[in-house]
Amino acid sequence: VSWTSLMCGFLQSGNANGSLSLFCQMGLAGVKPNEFTFSTNIKACGVTSVSENGMQIHGLCVKTGFDLVTVVGNSIIDMYGKCGRINEAARMFYLMPDRNLISWNAMIGGYITAGYAENALLLFIFDQIETENVISWSALILGYAQAGNLEEALDLFRQLRDRGIQVDGFVLSSMMGVFADFALVEQGKQMHAYNIKVPAGLEISVCNSILDMYLKGGLMDDAEKHFNEMPVRNLISWTVMITGYGKHGLGREAIRLFKKMQSQNIEPDDVTYLAILSACSHSGLIEESQEFYSSLCQNKQIKLRVEHCACMVDLLGRAGRIKEAKNLIDSLPLKTNAGIWQTLLSACRVHGDLELGREVGEILLRMDGNNPVNYIMLSNIYADAGYWKECQRIRELVKAKGLKKEAGRSWVEIDGVLQFFYGGDDTHQQMEKIHKLLKEMEKRMKEDSGYVYGVKFALHDVEEESKEKLEGHSEKLAIGLALVHGGLNEEGRVIRIFKNLRVCGDCHEFIKGLSKILKMVFLVRDANRFHRFKDGLCSCGDYW
Repeated sequence: VSWTSLMCGFLQSGNANGSLSLFCQMGLAGVKPNEFTFSTNIKACGVTSVSENGMQIHGLCVKTGFDLVTVVGNSIIDMYGKCGRINEAARMFYLMPDRNLISWNAMIGGYITAGYAENALLLFIFDQIETENVISWSALILGYAQAGNLEEALDLFRQLRDRGIQVDGFVLSSMMGVFADFALVEQGKQMHAYNIKVPAGLEISVCNSILDMYLKGGLMDDAEKHFNEMPVRNLISWTVMITGYGKHGLGREAIRLFKKMQSQNIEPDDVTYLAILSACSHSGLIEESQEFYSSLCQNKQIKLRVEHCACMVDLLGRAGRIKEAKNLIDSLPLKTNAGIWQTLLSACRVHGDLELGREVGEILLRMDGNNPVNYIMLSNIYADAGYWKECQRIRELVKAKGLKKEAGRSWVEIDGVLQFFYGGDDTHQQMEKIHKLLKEMEKRMKEDSGYVYGVKFALHDVEEESKEKLEGHSEKLAIGLALVHGGLNEEGRVIRIFKNLRVCGDCHEFIKGLSKILKMVFLVRDANRFHRFKDGLCSCGDYW
């Protein structure tokens, strides 16, 4: 079991090759794998997209009789799907004597990844189900939703209701999870109204997912109202609410709720502590955070995680106590991961500590050399200090390794429909109006406060630093569409924008300026937190 636990640890930390290497060592040591060992390493093959390794392990499963165990079969289907071998995935799917929701999700996800989302083959597969039930419907709905085909997912959910199939709490909470991730607040509200009318809608898991939807959609008032009206709350309910307060920069409210939870004899777990430490970090509450961290370290019932420590590193970094943050990492009794070093590297950049930044950057490259973000962060440190040769050297490494940063994507909900934008995207039918409006706003901000495109920010956040590239950042395009659609004269209007990555420095300054001249509120959810822009200021205090 210890071998498998270590493999799971490698896989969960993003080191799939480490898990596979350990699997080989296990074989050489003469230790026999179990179904969970096989499942873990087949997943690792899917992560690395090396189907040859997956096929070899699949062969071992057949020889040992584990291939038809459901948990192993599910991993095999998922692996083949991710490696583009859809026929092998389907063959495994049909051979399995016992399929569950995960089996259907893996198979349907494989078809969608292979480009069959709208193909009759997918419908044919679904039609072969002898008895339509909520599990099969759930698999298809979630398969479409996770692939970004939201309209198809919603249409299928309506069909599910119309056919009279009993909807359970899993389907309701899963759909609410989709609305939360994509911030579809209008559809989320409609689903909330529907949930009230069905018995499963009162299940605590469903109520928690509704709470999460409101928080991720930026509807704090609705979230608080729902939380206060919940007939029953469990630890997850409190943790979700504390997390929401933290993401919105409301650290004091998070602390108040944490203490109220304890007063009702509900004990926090490691996730709750992570939520409160993160909330303190986002709000810069050093003393309070240190108290919670000390309490956590003294709690023998809860295992300290490196993520808890990363919150403290972030907090110390915000305060400019970088050496102290580095000492904290060095003194940890835990194995560190890339995330905690990235947190320290960000602090080094903000406070201009080139020496430590260089050291931390090299640690990151050794630890996680296939993550383009680490290279970009280190090159930003050099660019900020004017070390252009070093900056160029790091960026050439990225190109030589063939690494690509995840594309920035932003979206806004207009009349209940999500409108997506990518960096440099010119495909939207109203793009001419959007660019015209953005140029007008730039001119007004320049007259008001001297704003100019922050090319220097681009050195920190993107590989291209031209003005044209900055103009085409996805969050600006999404805001432009919202303003084109709603007009410029609605003082106090709240515009909600969502982005999959960290908002860049130039866009941050741009939105601050917009909030001032238009007297509007811009609520932007990025990968780290919510930014509430009002009167030329941001709730993050310009540290995010």
